[in-house]
Amino acid sequence: MGAPLSLKVYGAVTGWVEPLAPRLLAARARRGKEDATRLNERLGRPSIPRPSGPLVWLHGVSVGESLSLLPVIERLRVERPDVAVLVTSGTVTSARILAERLPTGVIHQYAPVDGPLATARFLNHWRPALGVLIESELWPNLIGAAHERGVKLALISARITEKTAQGWSRMRGAARTLLSVFDLILPQDDASAARIEALGGRVQGRANLKLAGGPLGHDKGAFDLLSAAIGDRSVVLAASTHPGEERAIAKALDALEEPPFLILMPRHPERGAGLTQTLRAEGRAVAVRSAGQGIEADTAIYLADTLGEMGLFLALADVVIMGGSFGPVIGHAGVGGHNPLEPARLGKATLCGPDMANWPDVAADLERAGGLIRVERIEQLAPAAAPLLADPVKARAVGERARRAAQAADAGLDRLWSHLAPLLPAGRTR
Repeated sequence: MGAPLSLKVYGAVTGWVEPLAPRLLAARARRGKEDATRLNERLGRPSIPRPSGPLVWLHGVSVGESLSLLPVIERLRVERPDVAVLVTSGTVTSARILAERLPTGVIHQYAPVDGPLATARFLNHWRPALGVLIESELWPNLIGAAHERGVKLALISARITEKTAQGWSRMRGAARTLLSVFDLILPQDDASAARIEALGGRVQGRANLKLAGGPLGHDKGAFDLLSAAIGDRSVVLAASTHPGEERAIAKALDALEEPPFLILMPRHPERGAGLTQTLRAEGRAVAVRSAGQGIEADTAIYLADTLGEMGLFLALADVVIMGGSFGPVIGHAGVGGHNPLEPARLGKATLCGPDMANWPDVAADLERAGGLIRVERIEQLAPAAAPLLADPVKARAVGERARRAAQAADAGLDRLWSHLAPLLPAGRTR
């Protein structure tokens, strides 16, 4: 691509600092931010051979983006079994979860740092026919080098915030050049579409991968053990919680005449040790999953501080409270909420706080369907949860309305595939 001055400067600067990358990555590894055994992948040096035949590369930087790729990967495996699939991500946590969730035969590698040499090594080894980037991964060296090698490029489920758009608007030429090389751009909402078009991108439709997917699975043996230990107590799962929310939710539910068994599943499991100490200091009986602690008759809270078990704890729940949605009403910064479709797909009655800024349309659709109950204050949690916990039939009815609404959201995968399929390398279909 013909690069404006800003991109030429970026290429020169990243090339100049790239020799420092091994040292910087090693320092990050010491802090647990990188996988020390796989740093070469971050430098574009692959850890495994490339399979023969055409290859499609998909990239999502972190956990949410990476997991949103799973329905596309499954569709690829069914429709084009002749195509090898490479998935890259940028975080240690995403790599751990993908190791458990990716289908057999799908390759995972860490994404290379955006230096000229690292991206060249990566692309020269893997030689993808198509690169699919998720949300807002606009790395100039990687995108430019892929385009120069004739790689088809798609930016799907694209999400550009106002802050990001303002940043790119100061380098409008660079943004226009980067966006122009994509063969397909599918933003996840109208606001992102408008911002991309204002920056010079050509939008061909809408696609939100976080709306696609089936119900999360779980280990039946683990379910049976936990269910037996909990007994006949009502179960509330506070899922994907953030600092301050766990204590606030636990305190709010104390107002119930019969407090339920509470499962706390922090968004970042590494917070588990500090959270356990805080809750026990308040006199709460806590069992910790990562420590292998069993549930006793007096256990009030089960801390689910593990990765990849959301499906298990959703299955156990009678009522779900979505975390990340209460920050502004408990004196913390807003997070924007987390995916309410995960409990909806399993037919779970779900409550959330007022801050669902990351999921405005989805939350609104679920509310209109009667499958999501939003509370404006943390003190409203107990009154909202009480009738659902007291009447399982009512809770199941709310969950069923949520499940039907989630099925309607899943239909977008077919539309996405109709756009993506023509970009795939020539070959046999199923």
